[in-house]
Amino acid sequence: MIDIKDKIQCSGCNACGDSCTENAITFAVDGEGFWYPHVDTSLCVQCGSCEKVCPILNECGRKSTNYTEPKCYAAEHKSVEVLFASTSGGMFSALADVMYNDKGYVGGAVHNDDFSVSHFISNDRSDLKYLRRSKDLQSNAEGFYKKVKNLLEKGEKVLVCGLPCQIAGLVNFLGKEYENLITVDLICGGVNSPKAWRKYLDYIEEINASKIVWTENKSKEYGWRNLTQKFVFENGSEYFDTRKTSCFTNGYIGSHLYLRPSCYECRFRDFPRIADITIGDFWGIENFTGKYKSDMGTSVVMVNNEKGARYFAKASRRINCEEVSLDWVLPGNPSLTPHASKMPDRREEFFRDLDLMRFDEAVKKYQVEEQHKSSRFKSAVKFFLYIAKITRMNPRALCQTIKYSGIKNLKAGRGIICGTNCHFNVDKTASIEISGLVTYGRKDRFKRSKAESRLYLGKNAKLVFNGDFYIDAGNEIEVFDEAELIIHGCRLGYSDAKTGLNIVCGQKIDIKSDVGIGKNVTIRDTNGETHYINTTGYRTSRPVEIGEKAWLCESCTVMPGVKVGTGAIVGACSMVTAPVPDHVIVSGNPASIVQENVMWKL
Repeated sequence: MIDIKDKIQCSGCNACGDSCTENAITFAVDGEGFWYPHVDTSLCVQCGSCEKVCPILNECGRKSTNYTEPKCYAAEHKSVEVLFASTSGGMFSALADVMYNDKGYVGGAVHNDDFSVSHFISNDRSDLKYLRRSKDLQSNAEGFYKKVKNLLEKGEKVLVCGLPCQIAGLVNFLGKEYENLITVDLICGGVNSPKAWRKYLDYIEEINASKIVWTENKSKEYGWRNLTQKFVFENGSEYFDTRKTSCFTNGYIGSHLYLRPSCYECRFRDFPRIADITIGDFWGIENFTGKYKSDMGTSVVMVNNEKGARYFAKASRRINCEEVSLDWVLPGNPSLTPHASKMPDRREEFFRDLDLMRFDEAVKKYQVEEQHKSSRFKSAVKFFLYIAKITRMNPRALCQTIKYSGIKNLKAGRGIICGTNCHFNVDKTASIEISGLVTYGRKDRFKRSKAESRLYLGKNAKLVFNGDFYIDAGNEIEVFDEAELIIHGCRLGYSDAKTGLNIVCGQKIDIKSDVGIGKNVTIRDTNGETHYINTTGYRTSRPVEIGEKAWLCESCTVMPGVKVGTGAIVGACSMVTAPVPDHVIVSGNPASIVQENVMWKL
């Protein structure tokens, strides 16, 4: 009979519950949000089946027959659409497609309506969109093992993807090999508390003042390496939480605050693997080859036995892949070797505070301090060298940098860093507010260029930079009397305005975060105070808003009164005179919609 006295001895795989023919095992959730088996002794017949299937109590026999060292591959799906929709290189989609084509069943983890996670299986290809993204938290597999066995006994072909402990539990539960079963396990860094996940979602809903209707892990819209959690809300808005901003990622990867206790002493991270095939993110692939530069995601595939090799061969026509050494895989994937980390000393205290504090506050209180005095000193030196690079120690550039940034801001690593040919005309009543690092008039590619970067602020004009922003040499920004220009910069620490940017602000222009701006783009909210058109409702100035993560392509013009939607793309040389909806491409003069439901990578 299963009797958990030490929580480290239970991975929460749920195999024991499915093995009980008397339905004597239920799963109770503890104060950390993890479930553990509870045996009703009045129903238990002491058959011992629950202990036999437990992957911690009984090592899976597969370990003695699978390869000691797997055959390893770097892989990327050939379809850009699949890459966008996948967590890494789209390998799971390729494997699943083979099974769907054979009229088989595919099982894995999916989000439920309340964004908890459970295991699910079907032969409907349309379910792939729910299965293929990682979820980073414990998945409930109650009843799943029985469904898989029933399908296998009927002769159906089945592919199951899960965590290593879940695959070990499945293999033990089945008790024999099935030729019609393919098992795929994930390179796992540990599962997070469902309670912590729910608290994180509550925090995201609070700061965005709307209910979440959709979320996806590791969205590619900010690149594969930024580990972006995307949220879509009831009010139609979107929010992206990147590895730099996400308190959940910090608590998970940075501090290992809320992993399941068994993950700190995981028994399934070494070799031989238990599954037929292992997949995961190929972190560090760029250190060994220059082939994978797109930041769209690269999968590592480890083939662990002959059956896995035959199945992988069927999937390989859907992917671009090459065989690589295991030595390439290990440095970027420490999760392949024991153990996750030491359990934090203040873990119990963290979970007590989690009931009392907002999620971000609790994580901040207990997170590992990553930046010590030595690293702060290195950052200060790096920042000084950056100022020297942009200003080239030119006296006027240095004076302008100090004048418009302030010593206090520069000490804090923020301000406006002026290039060597910047010309500022700022009225004494105007104001500049900077909360990030603005590089104005840089000359990275053409260091000897004499192109000017000009900034004009009239009486009581206001210029606000919220975040980091980079403006090449050869640009002009004019903010007239009483007008306001807000540029939200980029949460990733990089946003780029190319040569020829021309902003004319007579009332208010608001450029949201992470906007991409090509060469020779013009944004204006005014036609000038002396230019009038004899037409009903005409106004010389009307506010302009550029939505978050919009992309303004080369030589386009955004005219007064326009709102460009979130994630929208304005084609090259287009003239935008009317509002642009979210996630569309517009082109032409005047610009019109040419494609809808568009996603793009920053």
